[in-house]
Amino acid sequence: METDAPLAALPDLAERQAKRSRTLRHGAPSSMPDPPSVEESTTSLPTMTKAHLASKVYEEYKQAMILPEVIQAQQGTSATTMASSSKSSSNNPIVSALAQLEEAHGHTTPTPSSSSTSQALTLRSAADTARATSKPASASKLQTALMKRDESMPDTGRSMLNSALIRKKELAAQHAKPAYHAPWKLMRVISGHLGWVRCVAVDPNNQWFATGAGDRIIKIWDMASGELKLSLTGHISTVRGLAVSARHPYMFSAGEDKLVKCWDLETNKVVRQYYGHLSGIYALSLHPTLDVVVTAGRDASARVWDIRTKTQVHVLSGHRGTVASVQCQESDPQVITGSMDATVKLWDLAAGRCMTTLTHHKKSVRSLAIAPHQFTFVSGSAGGRNIKKWRCPEGTLMTNMTHDAIVNTLSVNADGVLFSGADDGSMKFFDYETGLPFQASNDVVQPGSLDAEAGLFCSTFDQTGTRLITGCADKTIKMYRET
Repeated sequence: METDAPLAALPDLAERQAKRSRTLRHGAPSSMPDPPSVEESTTSLPTMTKAHLASKVYEEYKQAMILPEVIQAQQGTSATTMASSSKSSSNNPIVSALAQLEEAHGHTTPTPSSSSTSQALTLRSAADTARATSKPASASKLQTALMKRDESMPDTGRSMLNSALIRKKELAAQHAKPAYHAPWKLMRVISGHLGWVRCVAVDPNNQWFATGAGDRIIKIWDMASGELKLSLTGHISTVRGLAVSARHPYMFSAGEDKLVKCWDLETNKVVRQYYGHLSGIYALSLHPTLDVVVTAGRDASARVWDIRTKTQVHVLSGHRGTVASVQCQESDPQVITGSMDATVKLWDLAAGRCMTTLTHHKKSVRSLAIAPHQFTFVSGSAGGRNIKKWRCPEGTLMTNMTHDAIVNTLSVNADGVLFSGADDGSMKFFDYETGLPFQASNDVVQPGSLDAEAGLFCSTFDQTGTRLITGCADKTIKMYRET
């Protein structure tokens, strides 16, 4: 039995050998993969590892291969430099290996080149792209610094808001159409003073007007005919301010002799005098509803006087120069002053202190005017953009107007006509709503006067607003009317 066991196993061994030989002769079944060779296994593993590392490096650093536009502009890189950097990045062995691997697997990825758009340019917004194409790529640091803010750096919310507001104002100015105003022409020339006519005031009943001049005389003229009705003497220096009360039969005058006088128009005599100014008085204004008068002058202060008691109620101090103009109105700010220190101050009359100081003017403020139909006022000085319109009570700047001369006088009527008279004799008429000029002319010097005497010192409209009265440097009074 022991000798028969090996013999019985021989047919099984022979059958297995035959089956193996058939497998080797006819090939392996289709379901079994071919075993890899030793050479292929040694070459594929390092290649796959390198490709994996290359793809990982490229994905992490592809955004940093090209600098952003702002940094390129600051460093002064040109378009050719950007193209060369793109080419150099395409010659990188890591990028080349990754490209070969993609081609082997049948995928194509655009490589950075001078003709293709970079990833940074692709991710850039449309606005940045348009801005980048509008300026040269080879801009230097100096050119970038000289560019406007919205061109040299990306817009922020604040700059976009400012641009929108500026654009809105420009469009409003373009579409603003001034109302029609009839042209003004010279109606009458009145002579009689022996000095510069420095102030003028109209009777509330529109029957006469008064003028004060450098000859120290106050003259009263008939409004209709222009004839002289009365001459008042009493000042010993130039008369610089006049005001006629609508509530009392009084007229107030102030001059460079530091005196404020109250004239009784029934007796044509001085009934009160107000003492307190330390130097010459340059401006005078009467409050429309209260029994106070405000004067201002070279002592850099405005003083509030009680009409009846002659008491000095307030000293409005704060200006650093001569106060050349003052105006009063019913509502706060009830007192407005303009000074040679290039500021306009709005005063609280009850407290006797300054509410607001407007510092927009660059030179001395010589004239103020309150609009009778709006809660606004205008101020005039020297230089460009020298007439400014303000909104009360906070003193917000509304409009800039230009009269290229030293503006000595401003007047506004109820029809929306703003008149400005300058030191060189030039006159301008503006539409008060839009600030656009509709007429410009020059003062006509009277025969026998010097050309240098073509100047205007004071002006006012009559109660109807259809006639304009001006006081000139040629010692005449000129009246204008609408045609």
